[in-house]
Amino acid sequence: MNNFAKYLLTGLICIVALGQFVQVITRYVLQVPVMGLEESMLYPTIWLYILGAVNASREDTHIRANVLEIAIKTERGHTILAIVGEVISLIVGLWLLSWAWDFTQYAWRVWKESPTLYIPTFYSDVALMIGLALMMLYTAGHLLRHIKALRGPEAPQ
Repeated sequence: MNNFAKYLLTGLICIVALGQFVQVITRYVLQVPVMGLEESMLYPTIWLYILGAVNASREDTHIRANVLEIAIKTERGHTILAIVGEVISLIVGLWLLSWAWDFTQYAWRVWKESPTLYIPTFYSDVALMIGLALMMLYTAGHLLRHIKALRGPEAPQ
């Protein structure tokens, strides 16, 4: 899974960078804008953002502002704080996931298409629901890991 995510994200970054390069060269150097290029770049860009967030969730490297970590001195306190943070993340994330599910159902029902290339926008709209679902799975996994660490035989003191 790690290799798949690494190659997928690398591929998406390359596609987005190449698309932007082509856009700059054709529009500003050759003075001939490519019709539909911006529209087609929307899809890999959205998937790159969402899967990048999923990757940060998988690696547990999201930016956090844990000011309380400074005041808490024990490892046990840090683990409890992490559990509280994961529970709050799960509550908010599941709430957002329910909205994303409603939006995905709407996108499926309406089946809009992009204005120039007529690509179904559903393929970019569904990224949010898939990304949030994966983030919630990883968050639940991190929560279980913290709970195990708190209850385990070498529980932090």
